[in-house]
Amino acid sequence: MEVYYTFCFLAAVSVFLGFLNQYVLRAQTTIAITAGSLALSLLVTGLGKLGLLELHIWADQLLPLMNLEDLLLKGMLGFLLFAGSLHIDLLALRNQKLEIGLLVVLGILISTFLVGALLYWFLQFVGMPVSFVYCLLFGALVSPTDPIAVLAIIKSLKAPEQIAIQVEGESLFNDGFGLVIFAVIYALAFEGGEPTLPAVAELFAVEAVGGVALGLAIGGLFHWLICSTDDHSLELLLTLVIPTAGFALANILGVSGALAMVVSGIIIGNFTRERGFSRVSQHELDNFWSITEDFLNGLLFLLVGLFLITIDFRAFDYLLIAAGIAIVLVARTLAVGVPFTLLKRRRKYHPYTERILIWGGLRGGLSLALAMSIPAGHAMIQGQDLRHLWVVMTYGVVLFSIVVQGSTIAPLIRRSRDIAEPETADSTPG
Repeated sequence: MEVYYTFCFLAAVSVFLGFLNQYVLRAQTTIAITAGSLALSLLVTGLGKLGLLELHIWADQLLPLMNLEDLLLKGMLGFLLFAGSLHIDLLALRNQKLEIGLLVVLGILISTFLVGALLYWFLQFVGMPVSFVYCLLFGALVSPTDPIAVLAIIKSLKAPEQIAIQVEGESLFNDGFGLVIFAVIYALAFEGGEPTLPAVAELFAVEAVGGVALGLAIGGLFHWLICSTDDHSLELLLTLVIPTAGFALANILGVSGALAMVVSGIIIGNFTRERGFSRVSQHELDNFWSITEDFLNGLLFLLVGLFLITIDFRAFDYLLIAAGIAIVLVARTLAVGVPFTLLKRRRKYHPYTERILIWGGLRGGLSLALAMSIPAGHAMIQGQDLRHLWVVMTYGVVLFSIVVQGSTIAPLIRRSRDIAEPETADSTPG
């Protein structure tokens, strides 16, 4: 019960931080909660080292029991992706399908391999050689932009529609695609998988194609069930089953639960919403999932900030963090720039599109959870655990992206709203 009570108290802290943010910082809620929990972590750690407060001992013992990787990857992720995809406009998504497709597939691959190659070179340069497959693993876990972090900021700042659709679509789908890439490289690195084309193709097909297929099946089933009842409460309860039992089923079957939730959420949000819900029920649906999303967002980013307490930083770790941030930013620039070099040949885009996509490519709890899923003690690099190195670097990248990038992207989005979007007549639908 101690873990449950901790969960309850942390949830209360996240709500109070959001409440205080209205009157003090007045920043975007995700950023405010992360910054607040980070400050709290530093305070607890500092007082603990001075011997003035023993709370850090309690935190060191209890926070790991929260098991952030399982809490997010096998629990909260399903809710957050389903809630985010409910609001995706399928028609707008179709008009941007080529852009989103290239950003998701080509962008993730470019970022994964470029981050891996640059990190491999950097570690060789500083005298800490690491196997290339482990560097690729870091590239895979840090390349997906976190929809949980991105969508919260884009929605609150009301970015231009074309940019908003691209950012939302990329963040939702590259989350699922990125998890598939991570799973493939993880299998090659830790499970003795053979890096042959058939083996990689099979792993990818099971994860990605299986996830999409399951999402279609779940979405279709619950579309029929919701359309078959006029009970408003039961309609909402049926949507709740999707990110709970549906997400659990995906994990049990070994397919991408992230893709399954995105696909089923798009079906419910675009087809079932109009045909299965009355106007009153639609309003209740939006309110229910908006509140759920805000609550889980706040709790997740509180945990991200507090996770600092559990990390034992060493002098070399700060160099790794600085290098990781620089490498990820370079890779993100090319991961966006290369697809748009191809896309600009066939249609016009908002002048701020690339800048917002690059600087708005935030990393969040997902990357940190993936880093924590690396088995401890499996690979030692000059006496240091690979898991520790990757967790430290990932944590630095996540904090930089949320606190620095997240707090400075607002002026970009505000300026973009003052510039008219390209005329649709001058563009070719994607």
